[in-house]
Amino acid sequence: MQSRNSRLNSSALRGAVDLAAVKAAGEAAQKAEQTRAERARQAAAGEGPALAEYPLVLDVTEETFEVEVVQRSAEVPVVVDFWAEWCGPCKQLSPVLERLAEEYAGRIVLAKIDVDANQLIAQQFGIQGIPAVMAVVAGQLVPLFQGAETEANVRKILDQLISVAEQRFGIVGGAAGVGGGEGAAAEPRVPADPALEAAHDALDRGDLAGAVRAYQNVLSDRPGHVEAKLGLAQAQLLQRVEQLDPQQVRAEAAADPKDVPAQLRAADLDLVGGHVEDAFGRLVDTVARTFGEDRDAARLRLLELFEVIGPEDPRTVAARQALARVLF
Repeated sequence: MQSRNSRLNSSALRGAVDLAAVKAAGEAAQKAEQTRAERARQAAAGEGPALAEYPLVLDVTEETFEVEVVQRSAEVPVVVDFWAEWCGPCKQLSPVLERLAEEYAGRIVLAKIDVDANQLIAQQFGIQGIPAVMAVVAGQLVPLFQGAETEANVRKILDQLISVAEQRFGIVGGAAGVGGGEGAAAEPRVPADPALEAAHDALDRGDLAGAVRAYQNVLSDRPGHVEAKLGLAQAQLLQRVEQLDPQQVRAEAAADPKDVPAQLRAADLDLVGGHVEDAFGRLVDTVARTFGEDRDAARLRLLELFEVIGPEDPRTVAARQALARVLF
């Protein structure tokens, strides 16, 4: 019989895989709504400029980062372009980003950061190569891409960012949600979702079965609800690994790479431990070496783990491409 100490508990798992991200997103959305309301009040009272009056492309320094990026991200997705004068690919990418920022007409704001002049910010973001492009939405970091990209790909990435900002945080930027004059300022605040709050609370308490049921209830009425899909995937992951013995699982997986159930359990533990690429790589390899029901099981588990990390995460995007290569 396994000892209690040899098993994982839901509290440790939540910390390891940052399963509080769902609730954090909701709290960030609420803060964003409060900031937008205050900005609208200030603009109506003549105490400050409306969002539409701010530049769409701006140079940001360590001194202005908090105001120009973090605070502004409560109203509009802020795309952050890390560049340097000596960087050739940066000189190709930056004009594309600037042109698209103007074209999107307030749905995003472009913040340009010279990494040579602002090394502390580059270190805090973990920038290892440039050009590197990230975004900040409601104070939350959203990695986008590193290296040069075509304008068509950049446009797709920005479209996805805008969609995530709207669905997860209720932020629609200038063109869609600001600049509407008195009507925009008077728009009523959307109340909290009781069903979703109940699901979040159950997850926080470690009531995994209750959380699964609560998220499923939300999705039965709204199948495309982003927060509920993420919460359900995370709660189900916790259920699967809660009673596992990590040492035994890893030994079984190492002993027989063709043991699909063992690989699925090991992938779950990889993800909970924060080893996202290892989890995805393990399952892609399992799909590549199996057939029939075994292949389907590995593929479906990989899709479930994609939901935990989120479709916009670069690691998910890369793993989807790897999965497509082995399938087709």
